[in-house]
Amino acid sequence: MKLKDPGLLRQSGLIDGIWRAGNANKRIEVIDPSDQTALGTVPDMDGADTKAAIAAAERTFVDWKKTTHGRRAELLAAWYNLVIENLDDLALILTSEQGKPLAEARDEIRYGASFIKWFSEEARRIGGMTIPSPTPDRRILVLKEPVGVCAIITPWNFPTAMITRKVAPALAAGCTVVIKPSDLTPYSALAIAVLAERAGIPKGVINVVTGMPQAIGEELISNPTVRKISFTGSTRIGSLLMRGAADSVKRLSLELGGNAPFIVFDDADIDLAIEGVIASKFRNGGQTCVCANRILVQDGIYDEFSAKLSERVVAMKVGPGLVQGIDIGPMINEAALAKINRHVSDALQKGAQLVAQAKTVAVGKQYAAPTVLGNVTVEMELAREETFGPIAPLFRFKTDEEALSIANGTPYGLAAYFYTQNLKRSWRIAETLEFGMVGLNTGSISTEVAPFGGVKQSGLGREGSQLGIEEYLEMKSFHIGGLGG
Repeated sequence: MKLKDPGLLRQSGLIDGIWRAGNANKRIEVIDPSDQTALGTVPDMDGADTKAAIAAAERTFVDWKKTTHGRRAELLAAWYNLVIENLDDLALILTSEQGKPLAEARDEIRYGASFIKWFSEEARRIGGMTIPSPTPDRRILVLKEPVGVCAIITPWNFPTAMITRKVAPALAAGCTVVIKPSDLTPYSALAIAVLAERAGIPKGVINVVTGMPQAIGEELISNPTVRKISFTGSTRIGSLLMRGAADSVKRLSLELGGNAPFIVFDDADIDLAIEGVIASKFRNGGQTCVCANRILVQDGIYDEFSAKLSERVVAMKVGPGLVQGIDIGPMINEAALAKINRHVSDALQKGAQLVAQAKTVAVGKQYAAPTVLGNVTVEMELAREETFGPIAPLFRFKTDEEALSIANGTPYGLAAYFYTQNLKRSWRIAETLEFGMVGLNTGSISTEVAPFGGVKQSGLGREGSQLGIEEYLEMKSFHIGGLGG
């Protein structure tokens, strides 16, 4: 990586302001998914390292929670400015370890930075309330106070934005954090921590432990000092975290799996819907929790929609994310590619049709061809599971009721999209879809100003918006008596 600032690429964890290389014999390689070469290593930290990070966060919390809201806001604003100033380097690090096209990586850095800016402003707006007393000699106040030490566990698909979306509100609220980034993409987290350090955020406020998840996760779950866990990842792991957190009754924010429907009704603007499905389905190579996993198209426009989507998909360029003009980068690892291939094979065996497919590059093992499958049914694996790849499965439906039945026929409830120009239908569909986020005539629903999160088995809590900071605050009722009549 030819960085303008090589100091952003750290191969050490961060505990209490000290960059720790750890045991030389306990390190893990970070692999470039475009060609499977090693970018470097990071420490494979364990429970003892994690306990040290938690202790550092606990010590620092004593002073950080007393820091004025205005001062916290200033430090977060300085952090935001540094992220924007170093956007090119951060994007290069992100693409190198995660694989997404460089233009998308730049977009992610901007998106991630937007949360720092937003919550720098929200830090000044934390307020309580007064409650009218039932007696004249009493006053009742409600205070909002930081939760405490927070564990931040983030995935590989958005290794910068998933950190800032959690850490920025935590710091704004007065909490300190221990970050466990994915072992597949740790360098983005470490680079962001370098910039936080340069912005003047005190040592111990942000700690980063790198390594494999089991030992680190066990300590984060079991340690009673950790008062909250914020996790983005699979429903299976989220469920395990809930079980583990129960013993010490930790607060939880969980952003888990999805199975997003994308419904195109016969009165839709088809060209607008095509743009929406391209944005929703193929961003990050389909490796997003809110991407369109099931594309439902009404019978009357099915053929036209299929033809127009196919034309766009076969023109997509697949290759290393650092190559200019690439639309789809490599998948994160071979296991991800195997799942994609399994879903496509299962669908074809059960009667789906291969409608269109782009070419993949000859080099590398982890490239998936953008594909359109037709006549997909609910019996196929990709109707029940997240494919997490650039596969667009088209379901044909006749009535609104049929579309809603298919869309809601999942235990997940993160995101849903639909396209129609009928106002009455818009309200009915939006209110009937069982999802935490719904997009009408848009394939993009992620922004710092709106709450992000799901229902059912897609998670608990909300990130972003003015609600995001509430996840890191506790309410305290303060009763004052003896004030006389």
